[in-house]
Amino acid sequence: MSDNSALTIKEKVAYALCDTASNFYWRLFDVFLFYFYTDVFEIPAATVGTMMLAARLIDAFTDPAMGALADRTQTRWGKFRPYLIWGALPLFFAGVLTFTVPDLDESGKVIWAYATYILLMLAYTFINVPYGALLGVITPDSQQRTLLSSFRFIGAFSGGTVVAYFTPSLVETLGQGNDILGWQLTLVVYGLLAMGMYAMCFALCKERVQPASVQKHSPLTDLKDLTQNKPWLVLFSLALIIMLTISIRASSGTYFLKYFIGREDLISSYMTLYMVSLAIGAAITPLLTKWLDKRRLLIVLMSLVTLLSFVQFFVSSEHIAVHFIIQGLIGLCLGPKSPLVFSMYADTADYSEYKHHRRSTAMIFSAAAFSQKLGGAFAGAIIGGVLGSMGYVPNMTQSPDSQAGILMLMTLIPGAFALIAAICIRFYSLSEAQLTHIQQALVQRKPDAANES
Repeated sequence: MSDNSALTIKEKVAYALCDTASNFYWRLFDVFLFYFYTDVFEIPAATVGTMMLAARLIDAFTDPAMGALADRTQTRWGKFRPYLIWGALPLFFAGVLTFTVPDLDESGKVIWAYATYILLMLAYTFINVPYGALLGVITPDSQQRTLLSSFRFIGAFSGGTVVAYFTPSLVETLGQGNDILGWQLTLVVYGLLAMGMYAMCFALCKERVQPASVQKHSPLTDLKDLTQNKPWLVLFSLALIIMLTISIRASSGTYFLKYFIGREDLISSYMTLYMVSLAIGAAITPLLTKWLDKRRLLIVLMSLVTLLSFVQFFVSSEHIAVHFIIQGLIGLCLGPKSPLVFSMYADTADYSEYKHHRRSTAMIFSAAAFSQKLGGAFAGAIIGGVLGSMGYVPNMTQSPDSQAGILMLMTLIPGAFALIAAICIRFYSLSEAQLTHIQQALVQRKPDAANES
């Protein structure tokens, strides 16, 4: 693409709305699904944990397989956009079925939960992997990718905020005292909204970056290319480590407010402040990249997260305002992470095509998505291990050891992972000058590409 102005505000907003739609589901997984299974579905917590871990193991195979399929898709509408239409209805039904409670005994309920949850994760992968890869083909310009990625995650954080804030009241209003019906109808509402947003993204976005030739190599070749793509390997590790930072803090926030601060009534305000800060951080990312390149900016941001997390460890529970300020500042620092990293993934797709004369955009993004899911799974294991070893007892006054464990989960432990992330990103080797050279070389290989609209 020779003219970056082709990315209109309408296209950027449409691209962002697609992740708003996806977060109607993802934020439900993140915040409410465990509670739904234990308190509404009435499945033992240990069974729920095992089920969610099993689904993550399935993702290790389905995410790359979806990436390989999308990379080899050829339609009149492009490689990735059609999946936004093809996958919307299956995701709608999978979401409703997952939040449906059948009239079965405990064994039957467990089987239903396994089947519908795995179906839901497959449907989510079917639509979200191609959507992530779409970033790599809307524009070849690295700065434009960062801008578009910022729009995406503003949409994502906005969708997450809506779900976190409105879901309890929607369940109550729609169910009229029947939580089982309320959850089911809430998913109907979110699913219908999501389908409309997916359709808008399909209609208003355009694929401009095309590989030099039709993909004739095998998916195993794609995976081999990934192992030889050093910038991608660094990003894979980085995404997993940063997700540990984010997930541990997010999941520990409720315990922190309830048991360490002693103000359960502030949980909603504390988490809403965090989501808004993330959205603001994502919004200002294009401005920040005008002052620092992506690599240096990530180093600075993760170093600040480390410093703020360690400082919070020494703030007493009485200084609530200080904890809120630190929460907001950490959100601002973590907000740019997603647009920066996903923009850099698109850059590594260019690098891979330059090096191997093959383009596997969806494979790159699908394996990247798995690294984040894996980070979330490890975060859950760490939280469970720390709380268990420190003697945590739910809905009781916590012992000094348990309170110390909760405080570490909110401060020192995610701060340590943020420090590791700051060190890890130093090994990322793609500079802006290298990217310019790579993209010019790719255009020369495809002389007609500059004339594509």
